[in-house]
Amino acid sequence: MDGKILNIILIEDDTVDVMNVRRAFERGKITNPLWVAGDGVEGLDLLRGSQVPRDRRLVLLDLNMPRMNGIEFLRELRSDASLRATPVVVLTTSNDDRDKVDAYDLNVAGYLLKPVTFLSFVELMTALNRYWTLVEMP
Repeated sequence: MDGKILNIILIEDDTVDVMNVRRAFERGKITNPLWVAGDGVEGLDLLRGSQVPRDRRLVLLDLNMPRMNGIEFLRELRSDASLRATPVVVLTTSNDDRDKVDAYDLNVAGYLLKPVTFLSFVELMTALNRYWTLVEMP
């Protein structure tokens, strides 16, 4: 299973949402490593640094953040030759059509709305983990 480890970078400024992701991982028995960045600037630093292994990365991205929001992060990520292929799944409360269009124009792998209930959040994280465990990544 080591070859299927997924290095997940959560870019999220809300500490309650970070806690919910961590709790959902525990409840869903998701053992993939999770790194957390509080905004897009920190997320880029994590991705460009040596802390997170360079293979099998997945970014879970909130859109509404201070300093550098999710769309700004995506623009920067896609303009960086060494990072542009990094898969990104948006995980946000924004149901705005403009955000969806902007995100998909910047090649996100998916756009998910944060569930209201914790049980739904666990189910979403488990399904997402199962999908990315099966996907063949370069």
